[in-house]
Amino acid sequence: MTRAWILPVLLVLGGSVVATSLALGGRPGSAVALLLMFVLIAGVNSPLVFPRSVGALEAQRRSEADGRPVVFWRPGCAYCLRLRIRLGRGARRLHWVDIWRDPAGAAAVRAAADGNETVPTVVVAGRPHVNPDPAWVREQLARST
Repeated sequence: MTRAWILPVLLVLGGSVVATSLALGGRPGSAVALLLMFVLIAGVNSPLVFPRSVGALEAQRRSEADGRPVVFWRPGCAYCLRLRIRLGRGARRLHWVDIWRDPAGAAAVRAAADGNETVPTVVVAGRPHVNPDPAWVREQLARST
């Protein structure tokens, strides 16, 4: 199991344990509601919410060809999730790189963020921007199309 799935799996397992104790205590409605809440939170914190990731080199090549920004992210990052949600359907047009799966992506982020793996880092026209405002990213995406 990759570390991208550790938090979602722990959330589902923890929710299952608590829901089981509620169900055994005679509160099956609360158990179901709590389990659904934990599954929803696990889903939001999983890689499933984000568009398919590519490698850093492939994302850079594609960005040079079509002018679209590259987003470096990692699962479980609240700021990455905020960016993904605020971009809406437009997020699929960006090139996403999961720094936990791609060492070259992690190195690119460290180079942009003074040695830290601060995400989201968005690269527009070869220039990195660490944790930019989602409205600004949306504007950059509109300019690239």
